[in-house]
Amino acid sequence: MTEEKRKELLRIARDSISAAFRGKEYHAADDGTENHGAFVTIRLGGSLRGCIGFMEGIGPLGQMVADLAREAAFSDPRFPPLTEEELGRCTLEVSLLTEPEPIPSPSAFVPGRDGIHMSVGARRAVFLPQVAEETGWTREEMLAALSRKAGLPPDAWKRPDARFMVFRAEVFDEGIL
Repeated sequence: MTEEKRKELLRIARDSISAAFRGKEYHAADDGTENHGAFVTIRLGGSLRGCIGFMEGIGPLGQMVADLAREAAFSDPRFPPLTEEELGRCTLEVSLLTEPEPIPSPSAFVPGRDGIHMSVGARRAVFLPQVAEETGWTREEMLAALSRKAGLPPDAWKRPDARFMVFRAEVFDEGIL
């Protein structure tokens, strides 16, 4: 993706959140960009403040990023809604995902290169590729945290019915502006 398109997606994310504070809807122009899975991450002082995404594209990329930015700001159940004052101090990050691919076992997962999606029954959880670097977790620590994120015991990733997919991401944040 070009630097110009990256900047545009980051502007769309910020403009969408800003519009919400004014009670306005935000509609990004459909530029025909290929559908991707995507996540929008909000950081405040370097700490996670919200992150929402979809593993697969659900429509025009610009509008999806706009919608995900609002969801990350106001609907991430781990955090209270973002305040307008906080927005000025936040950094936004967009992750564009490759198509998820099943892997035969968690040993095929490479932390730092791959993002990982785990499902055990109806429970699911995902970590983006950058989580490994941010946390410094080993593969086993990451899988235990992924299990907990899915609401399961930390060793649930070892269950025979655990299923895994990996993906990669093109990650960019407002530091490029």
